[in-house]
Amino acid sequence: MEKEKLDSRLRKIQDAPLSNNIILLRVDHNVVKKGRITDPYRIDATIQTLYYIAANGGKPVLMTHVGRPRDKKTGRITCRDQESVRPIVDYLSQKLPVKIHVPEFPIDPEAGIVHMDDSMAGALDLLKTGKMDMIYLPNIRWFKGEEAEGPEREALTEAMASMADLYVNDAFGSWRAHASTYDVAARIPSYAGLLLQKELLNLHRVLEPERPFAAVVAGAKYDTKIGPLKALHKKVDHLILGGLMYNTYLSAKYDLPIAGISESDRSLAMDMVAMDQKENKILEMPWVVESDHPDQRVDGEYRSVDIDGLRDRTSIHYLLDVDPRSLEENRVQEAVGSAKTLFVNAVMGMMPQFPEGSQALYEAVTANRGGLKLFAGGDTLQVFKELCPGPYMTGLDDSRAYYFTGGGSVLSAIEQGDAYGLEPVQALMEDGS
Repeated sequence: MEKEKLDSRLRKIQDAPLSNNIILLRVDHNVVKKGRITDPYRIDATIQTLYYIAANGGKPVLMTHVGRPRDKKTGRITCRDQESVRPIVDYLSQKLPVKIHVPEFPIDPEAGIVHMDDSMAGALDLLKTGKMDMIYLPNIRWFKGEEAEGPEREALTEAMASMADLYVNDAFGSWRAHASTYDVAARIPSYAGLLLQKELLNLHRVLEPERPFAAVVAGAKYDTKIGPLKALHKKVDHLILGGLMYNTYLSAKYDLPIAGISESDRSLAMDMVAMDQKENKILEMPWVVESDHPDQRVDGEYRSVDIDGLRDRTSIHYLLDVDPRSLEENRVQEAVGSAKTLFVNAVMGMMPQFPEGSQALYEAVTANRGGLKLFAGGDTLQVFKELCPGPYMTGLDDSRAYYFTGGGSVLSAIEQGDAYGLEPVQALMEDGS
């Protein structure tokens, strides 16, 4: 498609002198929860880049973040085994015929890894001499300088830049400007990996969609997505909300006292209510599932209720799912079934207790045979795979489907209206913008 061409200013790995050089490769392998891989899709998506580096004589040093080991309030970094890269390394070792070395560094119980010691030099020697095929650094968020400001960040950036000849960013899902995604790109020659290029190409299919364009967005927080939601609302023909985002919208629109909805989020949602009064793009899900408990499915203590029946209530318990009947409404079926472009970043109900709404959504979306289906977000893909394994697997090889490795990245690009507006991508552009 003519629109799907990479910006000529983007420096690509295909133009990088890889042979006999150390390649610092930033990936997004953030797929480990409680010490186990939830879904290897993000790992598998980067293997093409790994093969390309190996085939062209490059020697890769990989780095990714796993989880959120840094406490935002205190700044303390806790290096837990359950957020180690070890499961990722084990997976790659089983999938590829490679020997992978994971260097170890001293850990401060309050500050994580403060600096890289001399053991890194020994690890690089193993890589250069072929005794190891690749190095995988510990969880990059264990390093104090990754998300910090000031001397610690500068020191980590310098250490990363000094160990490699080139930098390649293949981490589309890691869209925030941290030391490993942004700063280091200014220190050594930097390029976009094959996966990142693919993601940027497909972003145009969201930013310049074939119409009619329908989107489904859900989430556990409203305040963090209000900007992207407003931008998406302007772009779509139809918008479906789910999760706490939908609950917040309902609470604001109908002045419903729904449990778990803060007054500040209700206030923020009033902007969306006002926007939609003019456009009438948001498709309401008239049937929802109310539960007496915020995180349990107890027989006899949850029920399907219709929104009209909630309006005279003085209190409403937790709304934890969308009833599948909502997806059968004529207006909803028409919007989803006739869309030429469908964007889905949504788990509709609390998992795993309430999967029915999500399953009904994914079935409705994949039943649209002619439309382009774009799924985004780690949780979305994981739940889609669990609930609808057949359609999920079919989509992997379907030219009319695409699975983004980063949901937040897509939403941020939608808010900016530019595939190349993300700061880590800007760092790979010829003029830096």
